Amino acid sequence: MRLSIVTSAVVAALVGFGSTIAIIIAAARAVGASPDQTTSWVAAICLSMAFSSLVLSTRYRLPVVTAWSTPGAALIAASNGISIQAAVGAFLLAGALIVLAGLIKPFGRLIEGIPGPIAAAMLAGILIRFVMAVFESAGAQPGLVLPLVGIFLAVRLASPSLAVLAVLFSGFALAFGAGFAGPLPSGLDLSTLVLIPPVFEPAVLIGLGLPLFLVTMASQNLPGFAVLRASGYNPPTRPILTVTGLVSVASAFFGASTSNLAAISAAICTGPDTHPDPGKRWLVGPFYAGCYLLFAAFGGSLIAVIAALPPELIKTIAGLALIGSFTGALTSALAVENLRFPAVLTLAVTASGLTLLGIGSAFWGLAAGLLALGLDRLAARLRRRG
Repeated sequence: MRLSIVTSAVVAALVGFGSTIAIIIAAARAVGASPDQTTSWVAAICLSMAFSSLVLSTRYRLPVVTAWSTPGAALIAASNGISIQAAVGAFLLAGALIVLAGLIKPFGRLIEGIPGPIAAAMLAGILIRFVMAVFESAGAQPGLVLPLVGIFLAVRLASPSLAVLAVLFSGFALAFGAGFAGPLPSGLDLSTLVLIPPVFEPAVLIGLGLPLFLVTMASQNLPGFAVLRASGYNPPTRPILTVTGLVSVASAFFGASTSNLAAISAAICTGPDTHPDPGKRWLVGPFYAGCYLLFAAFGGSLIAVIAALPPELIKTIAGLALIGSFTGALTSALAVENLRFPAVLTLAVTASGLTLLGIGSAFWGLAAGLLALGLDRLAARLRRRG
């Protein structure tokens, strides 16, 4: 045991929670969740992450840590006209599909068969609106937003992983110190879980549940496995998917969106800075789980603090937290020359906010990209035969 095990776990948890909790709250607001339901959402997803991280890291002696799907939360936050009950139905579908991906080999291979640039373009189309919101907020509150952008750019030069955390703490200090924020809660209150009965609406299941599953697999689970492999580990893919899918299904009844492998947080926990012996790095899992148990216990008070903040600050924190993901998605989307047109089409349709038949733009963006790719391949075959 080394102190670096504990510090890596704490930093990973703070970066994961602090830098993206604003996106979870934005997602809860988008589907009309009440304050109690929002608190339940945060508490349930933190509990699912604590449980899955503890079980997977101790069972397989690997530094397996889990997270919520930040791009998935961004997808939910971009939705319109969906009730919290219908959203829970979509969360259940996404969790069940993750379980199936873990249990059924061909199903998992089918998802992996979606071209990476197309999936990345769909993600980029979702995230671009959040990144643009930073500078829209700067027009409304320049005295609050522009200094935070400057802090983000400066800290990023030294430590990209801590840049958003610096923005979070600086934003809190500036908002409360300069009078931009409302009153703080009087004390710490324990979180409560609220059972939310699901409603299964076909349009929401297709327009939110299916894209949520695809985004979670493409932008969280697959990169999470890549981080572990890059650190020299051979993660058990199917058991990890099964466990994260099951906890996602269980937590969905309390309003929580999907849980999945961590990528950025995992990178903090899997390197030599955590422990020089790769065989000992799994010890970070229990400490990481302990941090999220604390977040789950006091999630309501943490949300009340964030609710006192101006909306422009929330948008700024969320947008800056997603710039890295947006950059990676855009880079991947345009990496393969012969897939650039389908990828750009996917991005454009997804970013447009198009809604047809009650189904959101993420699904139509993916459909448009795959259709364009299929037509390109068909035309290439016909040319070869001719």
